Amino acid sequence: MRQLRRLVRSENCPLSKKYVGICKVKNSVKNIKQSFCLRARLPKLHLLSLGISSMLAIAMLAIASSCGSTDSEPYRTINGSGNNLRYPQMNQAGVQLIRLASPAYADGISSFAGAGRPNPRNISNIVNNQDELIPNPDSATNFVWLWGQFMDHDMTFSDESRAEPANIEIPAGDEIFDPESTGVVQMFFNRAINDPATGTSIDNPRQQLNKITGWIDASTVYGSDAERANALRTNDGSGKLKTSSGNFLPYNESGLPNFRFRGPDFFLAGDERANENIGLTSLHTLFVREHNRLAEEIGMNNPSLSGEEIYQRARRIVGAHIQAITYNEFLPVLLGPNALPSYSHYDDSTLSGVANVFSSAAFRVGHTLLDPKIPLVDAEGNEIEALPLKDVFFKPEKITEAGIEPILRGFAADLHQRVDVLIIDDVRNFLFVDDQATGTSQLRGFDLASLNIHRGRDHGLPSYNDMREALGLERKESFSDITGDPEVQRRLREAYGTNEDGTDKTGDMDIWVTGLAEDRHGKSMLGELFHTIVSRQFRVLRDGDRFWYERTLSQEELKEVQGTTLADIIRRNTDIENEEGSARNFSQI
Repeated sequence: MRQLRRLVRSENCPLSKKYVGICKVKNSVKNIKQSFCLRARLPKLHLLSLGISSMLAIAMLAIASSCGSTDSEPYRTINGSGNNLRYPQMNQAGVQLIRLASPAYADGISSFAGAGRPNPRNISNIVNNQDELIPNPDSATNFVWLWGQFMDHDMTFSDESRAEPANIEIPAGDEIFDPESTGVVQMFFNRAINDPATGTSIDNPRQQLNKITGWIDASTVYGSDAERANALRTNDGSGKLKTSSGNFLPYNESGLPNFRFRGPDFFLAGDERANENIGLTSLHTLFVREHNRLAEEIGMNNPSLSGEEIYQRARRIVGAHIQAITYNEFLPVLLGPNALPSYSHYDDSTLSGVANVFSSAAFRVGHTLLDPKIPLVDAEGNEIEALPLKDVFFKPEKITEAGIEPILRGFAADLHQRVDVLIIDDVRNFLFVDDQATGTSQLRGFDLASLNIHRGRDHGLPSYNDMREALGLERKESFSDITGDPEVQRRLREAYGTNEDGTDKTGDMDIWVTGLAEDRHGKSMLGELFHTIVSRQFRVLRDGDRFWYERTLSQEELKEVQGTTLADIIRRNTDIENEEGSARNFSQI
């Protein structure tokens, strides 16, 4: 704990800088309900304290801030500001990601970390190449990675700056990307947005920004800025959110930023990545429907309320549902039962900022869970069609054609891939393959593994062992210390090499690659390093949230939320209601 305190330095505190720049299924509902594993309760809080320098730095922000929030205010701001009354800009959209260890830029200022490390695509081809499917041993469904992505998009978005291209060189003769051995192929890559006031010296290294709110606040549904939030609302006194024909998400007719495509043929949601795949779009649709269902109920029971009050009340309950599902259903499967202490109380000295290493490495563990197909399943549990994952990126028309019910049943039908170093071809060789701007003229599609490796270096993440040491974990001196799997050891050795004395070269390895290689930590799906980072992040986001649902809801509301599962919300808002059969379980979200 002492070491963790030392890790939070003053330069890592939030700044005032705004961003400019889941076989067949006979009972889908039951399957989905059990897919997150409801067996665990989260049991006593040990709060993360801040170092003196961090407290002083954040206190200065509190003094300088003009935010007028008071603890009597019942609702969150859209941009996340004012949650912590002492440090109002904590987790506000547009502030810096925090550091759990000093950055390791090659020049100490801003240039890519790991200058002596192997080429990202070389590492991907050696370590991450998956030639057979290996389902997880926990009977967990594809809802795990889907919900994980939905949550990731609620907490963090390190957008790119097109003004700073830093393309990934493709090795000559690459089987997929350079079969003609031209040696000139590149995969497009832009550096992440950063605070322009940083990166000026060793004493002021580059710091990346989080474009969205860092709180778990349903910003995926409502947005992280006033313009987007307003564009999503009907503003007709009903307190509802806009929908399109068929009760789907509205279209982006106003041309707001929408990740890779901002045209009117793509849906508009609280997070601009909502169109990324049809499973993600289905979850976005589900919670917009839940908001509108709640708004209608609230308005009918309270006819004197304004549209704004109806909207805010429904928003608060939707946010509470997302928090409860995450901590009661999702995290016990990912991290194991009792991985987090039970909620005790709100502590405003908790540094709740999103950690850079969480955003750009540890929580990207979800990429190894992906299954190469998304089955569409009917109410009888029959597979209608199996869609390759690579063919469902940015395809809103598949939502309107099929509806979200077959898609949600499909995610509850199959097991996700095991947590390991392996990444399926759909995202390692064919990510966004329909996009005409993924690389130089010879290249179509991205390699997600290469992007993750390069992104970690872009963010100046320290090496794997340096990160372990910074978190109070033992350094790993050999590949066999990292993993007991001889094949993974062989791959790491081939990729990263050995020292002159024949010992394994473990001193300068990428966090994302090596974190995935670690053996499981207890009952967690994750290795020790990623388990430590992920569990810490979700703990501080809960304990430092003044609007945490267990603190702010009435007893009646709390009882309702605690008694509601993701399956319940699906039942309420789709035609998936009375389907009979399977007793498979969400240990199995």
